[in-house]
Amino acid sequence: MNKTQRPINSHKAYHAHIYFDEATKAQARKLCDISAEKFHLNVGRFHEKLIGPHPCWSCQVTFGAKDFENYIPWLDANRENLTVLVHALTGDDYKDHTEFAYWLGQEVELNLAFFKNT
Repeated sequence: MNKTQRPINSHKAYHAHIYFDEATKAQARKLCDISAEKFHLNVGRFHEKLIGPHPCWSCQVTFGAKDFENYIPWLDANRENLTVLVHALTGDDYKDHTEFAYWLGQEVELNLAFFKNT
């Protein structure tokens, strides 16, 4: 992997995938709940299984460029030890998860082979 890229606001829309495990699921759920309540963002399912290219359990938060400047610093400050993948939504899933992928916390390797099967 290359140097971890920090999130930059250069796209119209984004997903933040909050990664968690059995030990951190309550913390992740709290982040997701606050994301919905405080920021009025769309929070997807709370997946306690592997989904798509994600190598960890995850919950997806959808937000736009207008939310970025407030949401990303808050998320980074409150994620504690959780890893968060932030990626653009351009319509090209492979590019979104590679070229336009940014990390809060520890970068993890995605299952990019998933995109070859879609």
